[in-house]
Amino acid sequence: MPYKPARPCAHSGCPLLTTNKERLCDAHLKQRNQQIDERRGTSTERGYDWRWHKASKAYLITHPLCAICQKKTPPVIKAATLVDHIIPHKGNYQLFWDENNWQSSCKECHDIKTASEDGAFGNKQKG
Repeated sequence: MPYKPARPCAHSGCPLLTTNKERLCDAHLKQRNQQIDERRGTSTERGYDWRWHKASKAYLITHPLCAICQKKTPPVIKAATLVDHIIPHKGNYQLFWDENNWQSSCKECHDIKTASEDGAFGNKQKG
């Protein structure tokens, strides 16, 4: 399989070459990811504290299979490892704790869903 040609880092003035899809050298990719994490806040700041961990564990015990995988055609049976908010809560405390807004999810499905909602994979943020 042929290798991708290296391209200049997309960060202004950086002379390094890269082959990653973000087009940033390792140093600038790390820097960008740190900036994103700082804006995002910690998981505790976003509401995922000990109460959430306790509630999500209990939910996974009663809903052990990935709900997203089960909706595929044909249905896939896969163990859930996370509790996902069906409608993103974006700081809405009531929606965050509404169990009718929860679904069990495997990490792969959760990552794809979250990335599509948060603007990754080439999607633009709305609003």
